Amino acid sequence: MDILSSVVFFAYAPALVILWYFYHADKYEPEPRRYVVGTFVLGGTLSVAIVYILESILTVGGMVEPFLPASALYVAIVAGIVEEPAKALAIRWPFKAGQMDGIMDGLVYGVAAGLGFAATENFLYGLGWGVSITIVRAFLTPFAHAAWSAIIGVGYGMIAEGKVESLSQFYALAVVLHIVWDYFAFLSSAVPAYNILLILFILMNMAILRYFLIMGQAEDRSKMWYYWFKRSGW
Repeated sequence: MDILSSVVFFAYAPALVILWYFYHADKYEPEPRRYVVGTFVLGGTLSVAIVYILESILTVGGMVEPFLPASALYVAIVAGIVEEPAKALAIRWPFKAGQMDGIMDGLVYGVAAGLGFAATENFLYGLGWGVSITIVRAFLTPFAHAAWSAIIGVGYGMIAEGKVESLSQFYALAVVLHIVWDYFAFLSSAVPAYNILLILFILMNMAILRYFLIMGQAEDRSKMWYYWFKRSGW
């Protein structure tokens, strides 16, 4: 396998496996594949493009005077504030198309957007830094981005069913978790001991996904008769 093929494989294969798992976990009313795949693609294209432009302006390009010194903290704050809304644009597509009616739907689409973003980001890192970087990131960032985007996706799902009125708390939580992760990820390059915290954060992100999955499946089980009548055409 040549270098480019290896980068593509390790960037996208893990993300697609995780997406396959969550898609099939939606047992009672699976989402249309074209919307799930489309959300993944939007997360990996539109969201990445927006982030690339804005982060180039705010950090690399230096076209905007930083509000804080150009430190690990500043870059982490920029990443959290820019990347979570950019990924949410991909989630908003199925939401506006009327494809969400609960927690499970929001989880699936949130995961799809986050995984699409993580896969393309890992691909770009691989092009710049080599296959080994993509392999390392393949075991870390898909779960992280999926969890943060799932928080916003669940918020959209709960809005669709009238359980909440605002996404502000969902955005805030996703952004804060993202900032904390990036901050310690940057520090770990100089102080390897911080990798222990990153492992704990990965476990926490997986726990968030598991929690939403349990919530979503429980909510769907409570609607089993509704789904049965819907499939029966009543």
